[in-house]
Amino acid sequence: MQKKNTVDDAQKKSILTLILMIFVIILVEVFAIVMLFKAPSSGLSAEDIRQMEEQLVTESEPPPEPTTEPVTEPPVIFPEMAADVQHPGDNLFCENALLLDVDNHEILAIKGEADAHIFPASMTKMMTLIVAVEHIENMSDTYTITEETLTPGWEQGASMAGFQVGEVVTMKDLLYGVALPSGADATVAIAEYTAGSEEKFVEWMNEKCEELGLQNTHFVNTSGLHNENHYSSLKDIALILEYLLKNETCKEIISTYIYTTRATDEHPNGITFSNTMFDKMYGTEVEGITILGGKTGFTDESGQCLACYAETPDGHLYIAVTSRGSGKKSTVFDSFKLFGIVTGTYAMDTEVSPW
Repeated sequence: MQKKNTVDDAQKKSILTLILMIFVIILVEVFAIVMLFKAPSSGLSAEDIRQMEEQLVTESEPPPEPTTEPVTEPPVIFPEMAADVQHPGDNLFCENALLLDVDNHEILAIKGEADAHIFPASMTKMMTLIVAVEHIENMSDTYTITEETLTPGWEQGASMAGFQVGEVVTMKDLLYGVALPSGADATVAIAEYTAGSEEKFVEWMNEKCEELGLQNTHFVNTSGLHNENHYSSLKDIALILEYLLKNETCKEIISTYIYTTRATDEHPNGITFSNTMFDKMYGTEVEGITILGGKTGFTDESGQCLACYAETPDGHLYIAVTSRGSGKKSTVFDSFKLFGIVTGTYAMDTEVSPW
């Protein structure tokens, strides 16, 4: 008897629950009907109410994540000719010359053609320096000079830093050996250390040119020794120097006048290098601007060459590139005249000897 009563109670609860659910559903339907009838009196239709609900949902959602890629600055910005670009002509000793306003991306003066091929000679070593610094992880790493390291430079009469067979040299000393005395022995050593061979390293140099967008430059070796397929242009050389100056290590090296390598068994007092550009100038000859660093070059085919940079007291940056000079100081005095365009303190017709 007790069991039957328990079943009856469960059935009653189920029936009551069902009735309650039906009642709730009826209330919801009645409320919806009332809202539909009230909507016209408030000026809102059912569609208006639906749109308001969707808008409330949308406004409560978090804003979408931005889909645009961050803006990155290009490695170099190709310059345009200034509206009042100057053509120095016969006032310069060199056959080719260019003055670049780096900050305003304008060519202020030009002799020859900005994009015409020139032989860069040892100005090549600016790209060698760039690629080396970007691949060397530890400047204290060492390389042992071999006879094969020195032979190419010896055979072609290239300028050498002065390292000897068997000498253990740090990467830092090799980099200064590239930039200051313009040592072909140092360029080969760095190429073999970083890339395994000079040929592979030159591939990296040309890949860097592609990365920078340089269309008138192609390298065959690391030192600038003459080859018909080894060429650049005034504009490209200026842009290579502009890019180099963005790397603090490269900038420091190319702006140094005197540097002494560490002591080795072959050189107990180290080797003292001097910058081949500062050997010919102080850098302060043009009032109102200071020449802070640069790279010289020379082969019979390229003539005297120089790429250098200078700053005004307010930090404005300029680059001058000269090539095909016919006197040891022709590029130096031509650079003074080019920077004089900026300051007005060094006359274009100043009479000096290129020798």
